[in-house]
Amino acid sequence: MEMSELTALLTPDGLRLLDEVGTISSTGEVAQAVSRLRGAGHSPDLVSAVVGQAHLRAKGAAKFGGFAERMLFTRAGLEQATRLGVAARHAGRMRRAGIERVADLGCGIGGDALAFAGAGIAVSAVDADEVTAAIAAYNLAPFGGDAQVRQGTAESFDVAKVDAVWLDPARRTAGHSETRRVVASDYSPSLDWAFSLAERMPVGIKLGPAHDRDALPADAEAQWVSADGSVVELVLWSGILARGGVRRSALVIRGDESHELTAGADAEDADVRKLGAFLHEPDGAVIRARLIGDAARSLDAGMLDPKIAYLTGDAAVTSPFVQSFRVREVTAANPKAINTMLRANDIGTLEIKKRGMDVDPAAFRKKLHLRGAASATLILTRVGDRRMAILADRV
Repeated sequence: MEMSELTALLTPDGLRLLDEVGTISSTGEVAQAVSRLRGAGHSPDLVSAVVGQAHLRAKGAAKFGGFAERMLFTRAGLEQATRLGVAARHAGRMRRAGIERVADLGCGIGGDALAFAGAGIAVSAVDADEVTAAIAAYNLAPFGGDAQVRQGTAESFDVAKVDAVWLDPARRTAGHSETRRVVASDYSPSLDWAFSLAERMPVGIKLGPAHDRDALPADAEAQWVSADGSVVELVLWSGILARGGVRRSALVIRGDESHELTAGADAEDADVRKLGAFLHEPDGAVIRARLIGDAARSLDAGMLDPKIAYLTGDAAVTSPFVQSFRVREVTAANPKAINTMLRANDIGTLEIKKRGMDVDPAAFRKKLHLRGAASATLILTRVGDRRMAILADRV
């Protein structure tokens, strides 16, 4: 979104028109809306802004639920924003630590700042981009003076004014639509500056979940977060925001429920076992946090292969930190053997999962004959050099 479009939108008539248009879900609806609004005599800037926002509001519902209907977005800002349910947990940690004033430096469209303000924490939100800061100010306007927004750099903010800082360093090139990832040395603000600040005061630093573990500060709590099956972030917590004795954490969120696995260090790997009656796939946050061994021991399970994140055992148990499967049958991982197994089990509906094998599940599916009435999960993996196909049922 350009400033000319935002200026056209942020008027009583512009916002009224946006509310009248509602949400737009498909590209076909976008074209129809543009034609209709241009035919009604609205300016190109206003039409572009209204239709763009209506489309982004439809997409924003996945992260912000019903709140998206009153928010403004940029395409890049929505892609990079924290999901509201995850942001609420950031705010909860701040509240439990007694934080009353927080600075959100690199606030984007204001996703985390919304959660902080909603939790009763006074927020000073800062973003370097003029349009993004204006959009954040609009989104935070319902909180009045408890949520202040200004344009500026993270480094220029006087952190003495707040009790804690939330940092979401820009990990992509500047822009409101098409952006590309940058290497860690080019983050803004720099990680050296962020880590130095974290040594002096309570700070939460949001990073990508695949961030180089060797580059993490040794004295920070590193928390990997997954939401509904996807690992969405790594957060480093310092000062009173970090929990005593916790250096590794996997927070698993599914719907409104959350579960956490914590440890003082990377977990020792579990022993390797032969395939048992059950196969368990650890959640991605557990894998990233390197707490697979702790998850395995809680299930009386071991590693199927020392280099692959599948667990196995005979105990009929599961946990929030894994997806569990009851093993039906095992065969060689080639289409002929698998089709024989599928036919014998009357399988017509099949979920395909894989680890440790260079296989495209969508392409592999085309080689299978699925004509039965039953359903199952096919797990393609290997133990050492042996490639195997495991037919299983979700527990």
